[in-house]
Amino acid sequence: MISRREFAKRTGLVTTGLLAGGAAVSAKSYRRIIGANDRIQIAIIGLGRRLGAYYEPIAKKESNIELLYLCDVMPSQLEKAAKEFSKHIDYTPKMESDIRKVLEDKKLDAVINATPDHWHTPGSIMAMQAGKHVYVEKPVSHNMEENRLLVKAADNYNRVVQAGTQQRSSAHTIQVMKMIHEGAIGKAYKAVAFYTNGRGRVPNQKPAQVPGGLNWNLWQGPAPHREYTEETWDYNWHWYGWNYGTAEAGNNGTHEMDVARWALQVDYPQHVFIDGHKGQFPDDGWEMYDHMQATFRFEGDKTIQWDGRSRNRYDTYGGGRGTIIYGSDGTVFVNRNVARIYDRKGELVKTLDSNSNEAGTALGGGGDMSTRHVQNFVEGIRGKEKLNAPIDEIAISHAMVHYINVAYRINSPFEVGENGIMLDRDAMKLWSREYEPGWEIRV
Repeated sequence: MISRREFAKRTGLVTTGLLAGGAAVSAKSYRRIIGANDRIQIAIIGLGRRLGAYYEPIAKKESNIELLYLCDVMPSQLEKAAKEFSKHIDYTPKMESDIRKVLEDKKLDAVINATPDHWHTPGSIMAMQAGKHVYVEKPVSHNMEENRLLVKAADNYNRVVQAGTQQRSSAHTIQVMKMIHEGAIGKAYKAVAFYTNGRGRVPNQKPAQVPGGLNWNLWQGPAPHREYTEETWDYNWHWYGWNYGTAEAGNNGTHEMDVARWALQVDYPQHVFIDGHKGQFPDDGWEMYDHMQATFRFEGDKTIQWDGRSRNRYDTYGGGRGTIIYGSDGTVFVNRNVARIYDRKGELVKTLDSNSNEAGTALGGGGDMSTRHVQNFVEGIRGKEKLNAPIDEIAISHAMVHYINVAYRINSPFEVGENGIMLDRDAMKLWSREYEPGWEIRV
């Protein structure tokens, strides 16, 4: 097994035909990538609960996609994914356990990066260094330094990079955002983004045998390596400390906070304040907050609040997730299914139904928003559409995730300066993270 550093040298730099910014790709591959009528060869890296989001967009004839690889470090995931895809496509993709081997294939045009959070930026940059375009699921980064490097890599290697914030491709959300920006509720000055779920008790970590077939070292990849603990790899890595996950803010809050920032048309916040607790099952293995209220203040006297409750399903706002935007002349409620516009007196003015089948708070994912979002990515590669969620834009929304987590970990509010820098010495100690030797990120 070669290190990430060796891999970058072998595949990212030693090929013929360089594009502007240094991305290595042959002239023949480049013609294939940009050809509007040519098929896009795709690999899916990470075959967990998000897999269902990719069946339809890949199978649709008009997408003109060939699924070249399925890749996962767990053999059972590979087998399950191949079985499920066989219901949608009439050919069999190659199956591979190691992302590095997948990226060596020069015929591959793009990857969908649906790995755990700690792999999102490293895996995406590896792909770009190998000349591939990237669709990276949320959260796009594990920390602020990765946020910066991901945007830099997309620019340096001249790659198309779409963030997996699929509500950016929601027709009713796009429409209501246009109406807000055109003054439908006057000046939009505040947004409340929320997520509510009833997650249960999480097992306490204890040493255990690595599940059969799992390549535990490769699953950990860039994160500092440790011995396996029970029930880590499948989903509970989200809540088992900060080596892998980004808590509920990164797991789900990133969607609604992105909608809030989109509505208010703001950049980085100026001030961050949080009130976070572990409120349920105090003796279980959940190591992060499960109830978080965060306040961000922006230039122009605008505010975004995030209310995330992972394990208390009390329905404060009417719906498991969504965003409420307040304006000088009215209010908008928007989620994945509907947008409602109210006047200043609270009277309903207009309803925009999405007729969407997109998943809400249930585990897993998929639906028409995700289908459209993947198709937008592919058409962006072909140069036929502008990306709905370009990485340089969405990385700013994802910074809010990191600010929440940093403020919680240092137990202190802080100011934010130019380019998203945290104006606090303790906060800046968490700007980046420790990496397993040999897996450090270089752009």
